[in-house]
Amino acid sequence: MRAWIYDEYGDAGFCASRTGSPFPRSGTIRSSLGFSAAALNPVDFKRRQGKFKATDSPLPTVPGYDVAGVVVKVGSQVKNLKEGDEVYGDINEKALENPKQFGSLAEYTAVEEKLLAVKPKNLDFAQAASLPLAIETAYEGLEKAGFSAGKSVLVLGGAGGVGSLVIQLAKHVYGVSKVAATSSTGKLELLKSLGADLAIDYTKENIEELPEKFDVVYDAVGQCERAVKAVKEGAASWCSRAPSRPGLQIRRHVQRGEPDEAQPLSRKREGEASSGPEGAIPFLSGG
Repeated sequence: MRAWIYDEYGDAGFCASRTGSPFPRSGTIRSSLGFSAAALNPVDFKRRQGKFKATDSPLPTVPGYDVAGVVVKVGSQVKNLKEGDEVYGDINEKALENPKQFGSLAEYTAVEEKLLAVKPKNLDFAQAASLPLAIETAYEGLEKAGFSAGKSVLVLGGAGGVGSLVIQLAKHVYGVSKVAATSSTGKLELLKSLGADLAIDYTKENIEELPEKFDVVYDAVGQCERAVKAVKEGAASWCSRAPSRPGLQIRRHVQRGEPDEAQPLSRKREGEASSGPEGAIPFLSGG
């Protein structure tokens, strides 16, 4: 089996492509997938750097969390999937706690059935593989912030992988009263196309000085201290990334007006999915 693999922690830019890696075993509750597409997220390079080696799986490591592919084998207790099904998902239930040694950057990978879903027919494999970790991050943040129908939300970094999904979830799933989002000048129309009612150019406007305050501010860029100043009194600001600890993503849920305005809640999932500046990147051979 061909796979991308590394034997030691180090430079995030290095990973060798090898043949001869063992075929992953499906087990009783897992399905083996034939690789079609995978996505990389910030957690992948931080794992490569050894940022959470204390809870990592043993080396060598085949990286990758997000995957889309075709089921080639199912375990005896797999109930809802069958060979030939086109599926997608995040192969690790907990991003930082014992992630799988053999990840998604391989010709085949083994995944628990509960972590997979049938791929929508209107998505190709590359599009499907770009979603799981990023949309989990977006959804979890909105849930932790107590988001619900009728509320307003400001999304910092609305054109990024997570931010773009927050806008769509808020608008089309939660039924918000208003979605505002920030981006650079060239991406304002993208924000509007995703469902933002108000597109804010962060190069020209200061979010701390906005006349309108919001029920929830979802910070996908790591500006927690600024985000809290844009929320209503007693409302919530959710920071999906904190710059002060680059090795871990720390999400903070802060209530404006409380004495302690930065309370760490969890160190779980993170992810900004991207297919790269030129689109999907081929699964390269070599090494």
